[in-house]
Amino acid sequence: MTKEELLQKFNLKLPVVASPMFIVSQPELVKACCKNGIIGTFPALNQRSSEGFEEWLVELNKDFQAWEKETGEKAPPYGVNLIVHRTNPRVQADLEICVKHKVPIIITSLGAVQELVDAVHSYGGLVFHDVTNIRHAQKAIAAGVDGLILVTAGAGGHAGTLNPIPFISEIREIWDGLILLGGNISTGRDIASVLQMGADIAYMGTRFINTTEASAPEAYKQMIIDSGTKDIVYTAAISGVPANFMKQSLVAAGIPEEFWKASAKVDFGEELNSEAKAWKTIWSAGQGVATIKDVLPTEELISRLKKEFIEAIQQQYKQLESYG
Repeated sequence: MTKEELLQKFNLKLPVVASPMFIVSQPELVKACCKNGIIGTFPALNQRSSEGFEEWLVELNKDFQAWEKETGEKAPPYGVNLIVHRTNPRVQADLEICVKHKVPIIITSLGAVQELVDAVHSYGGLVFHDVTNIRHAQKAIAAGVDGLILVTAGAGGHAGTLNPIPFISEIREIWDGLILLGGNISTGRDIASVLQMGADIAYMGTRFINTTEASAPEAYKQMIIDSGTKDIVYTAAISGVPANFMKQSLVAAGIPEEFWKASAKVDFGEELNSEAKAWKTIWSAGQGVATIKDVLPTEELISRLKKEFIEAIQQQYKQLESYG
């Protein structure tokens, strides 16, 4: 299936995926995103057990079926993030649950595995994979994924270090499929820029923390409003994988600056509960905090983003006319 066919199949009102955020993304946010025309997602590990995870999938599928029957509309698909790492003891069980309930989109992180891709393809699902460099992209393409998520410098959560402009160009030399771009995307103008750079869909996280449906403390949302680019710290000290966090939360948690350059052991198994506790008080965000100044219902936020997106495209068209 071509990327054009995929985009048409998604039935999007705006080319956006609300990315899966640890702790923050829950069913209510996913529902609000999909019902307002974008793809909503959540990490499987946001439910503390595979049994609870399956309950969430049952809830989402029933809710979307009822909504579509009531409205006569077709919602965009939702997605689930699976951490494909040897220390995640739930990955196989959670994958089997995804296959059982035919989750439309699986977002994989920390490992592109062909067997997983084949399992998702067996029921018609799609696999998008997080990549932070060309080597990761090559491995994901070889595994047969349907989309590449380019996680670039300044993104919230586990982030890369590359500038999006050369990264997209480099990927386009080897891949003509679907590209999602993550990193510093907070406005409709940013979404328009994503398309101008050659990607197909904006992958937005931090902006959706500051929605009423997001499962984040009010203090977390206020810290995002109060923060700028200078307040984002890139460190592997929390989970072992480099990620961006707000400086104020690191300080409040008593983690001194000299430890920010340290690396923790990567472990999504025994240490999962302790990591979850850490991420509840050490708050992740991307450099896009610089343009986030409020907390809105998801419906209102998406409406604003669409208005800004259209205005940006129209302005670019006028600029094009001025150059003959």
